[in-house]
Amino acid sequence: MAKTILIIDDETPIRESLSGILADEGFTPLSAGSAEEGLSIIEEEEISLILLDIWMPGMDGLEALSKIREQYEIPVVMISGHGTIDTAVQATKMGAFDFIEKPLSYDKIIHAITKGLHVARLERENRLLRESNPQKKNITGKSKLVTMLRDQIERVAPTDAWVLIRGGHGTGKELVAQTIHRLSVRGKQPMIEVNCAAIPEELIESELFGHEKGSFTGATEAKKGKFDQANGSTLFLDEIGDMSLKSQAKVLRILQEQKFERVGGSKTITVDVRVLAATNKNLEEEIEKGNFRADLFYRLNVVPINVPDLAERAEDIPLLVDDFLNDHLQKGMGQKTVSPQAMDLLMQHSWPGNVRELRNMVERLVIMSPNKIIAPEDVALFLGVSPPQEHKISLPSSHLHALNYKDARREFEIEYLKTKLEENDGNISKTAEQVGLERSHLHKKLKTLGIETAKNNH
Repeated sequence: MAKTILIIDDETPIRESLSGILADEGFTPLSAGSAEEGLSIIEEEEISLILLDIWMPGMDGLEALSKIREQYEIPVVMISGHGTIDTAVQATKMGAFDFIEKPLSYDKIIHAITKGLHVARLERENRLLRESNPQKKNITGKSKLVTMLRDQIERVAPTDAWVLIRGGHGTGKELVAQTIHRLSVRGKQPMIEVNCAAIPEELIESELFGHEKGSFTGATEAKKGKFDQANGSTLFLDEIGDMSLKSQAKVLRILQEQKFERVGGSKTITVDVRVLAATNKNLEEEIEKGNFRADLFYRLNVVPINVPDLAERAEDIPLLVDDFLNDHLQKGMGQKTVSPQAMDLLMQHSWPGNVRELRNMVERLVIMSPNKIIAPEDVALFLGVSPPQEHKISLPSSHLHALNYKDARREFEIEYLKTKLEENDGNISKTAEQVGLERSHLHKKLKTLGIETAKNNH
């Protein structure tokens, strides 16, 4: 697909000349005679690079550059017939990719565009690579509960304190443990994980403490245990509440002493291990039932951290969905987006399986939805609910006959945005998110269209 280059210059001959050159080179040129017109085009079209004149009537190029850099990640090459070193330095500091003086050189223009597109592609690939790196995966969300969770993690991570992470199935307890480890002084070493629910009781000693060759049938060679592997690092005991009482007793001893012997061995091994544990069970109730040792609970529960259910932070669902869609894009599953109405359905669901269930749902939708935009009908089908009734906006036909295209579009925008504001009780931030606009851009558009909004709106 040809890259689209936007030329913003008030001189018609310049725009026509550049458009011809770009078309000859296989690009798709678009042009605007003013910064204001150019900004409108950027809102409507997918632009790969911008050639922006500095000196223009009305809004000048530097002001336009500032607005572009605030909202978009599009490389901008400045062009000027009155260029000075100071102006070039200022434009570069403001984020311009390059600066070219008029009269324009064919070779310089093509070189700047080619280089700008190449650098933009590398930056995008690097960003996607960072985002897809599981070692750097962050806890997604901006809700109050997630903000508190991140604050707790940042406080406890640099210490050597032991942490008991509590939360329901699929809430992300393992991600919390990984984040604590990554932010700790032990973060350069791999975190060693043990799924306590998956190890048979008869193998727990061998798994945790290791064994010597010949210590039991099948022990054909010596093996290091998880505590040994975690020496100098972090040991994560996942689903600690599912460990048998016999295994709990053995773990408690090593946690207290940080010493152990391998199965079949007599040498005492001393380790320096930080322990993080996680459970989806109410350990206080398990203690009452006699299923969990109180002394082990108090040994692990130095710093308790609770991971909230997804239903408690539904406002984070759009951000999580975006993360999962990007993950699937990196896996080559194609780029898809979720319509505002479909997102509403996702936010209204209770998600008993929490973030894990949401992740699975997004993968299902990416694979099974036939279109690039996931519709509410797609979500409703897999959630087993009725799709929402579409709210149709209509203008009287007699009124439409009296309007030209531009005025009719304005009328529709007014009705559409009024309807969306009503649906969101006048909340501009929620409306902006639903219609797919930046909040500041929506606010300006409402002002331009003469739509009144409540003051002190968030």
